Amino acid sequence: MAKLEILHFPDKRLRTKAREINTVDEALRLFIDDMFETMYEAPGIGLAATQVNFHKRLMVIDVSEEKDEPLCFINPVITHKEGVEVMQEGCLSVPGFYEDVERAENITVTALDKHGEPFELTTGDLLAVCIQHEIDHLDGKLFVDYLSPLKRNRIRKKLERMEKELAAQNANPASTL
Repeated sequence: MAKLEILHFPDKRLRTKAREINTVDEALRLFIDDMFETMYEAPGIGLAATQVNFHKRLMVIDVSEEKDEPLCFINPVITHKEGVEVMQEGCLSVPGFYEDVERAENITVTALDKHGEPFELTTGDLLAVCIQHEIDHLDGKLFVDYLSPLKRNRIRKKLERMEKELAAQNANPASTL
């Protein structure tokens, strides 16, 4: 298995709308394993393929405390939403920032699992929020898009500054000693 590189906001590749997956094969299952490894090591509770520069409709989630309830969604579609809930969200592509986002409280989603078998899931709470968050990624949308332009620009500028500082440190590692 291999850890994948996670793209960070404001990388334009995060705005790419993912395409449907037509074939679920061994190569895709190995990639799914890599996505889980990347998500767990990050650490995170969800990861969309778009975040690792693979623009297909695929996402992995595990909201369990023990990290032993992995869920894979291939070509996910939300078929029902109800209620409204505000929850603080963070994102592996927007590291270090957490903001309140309003989403549906309960959802029903259909998808294919890791073996290409169709399933339907009705859920609420954190899992419902996570599914909506990851589907947004597949549609080229980030949780910062729910924020005011002022907040979004402040986050973008801080992340750009952090990336520049990291690049400078990597270019001249002796300067960090």
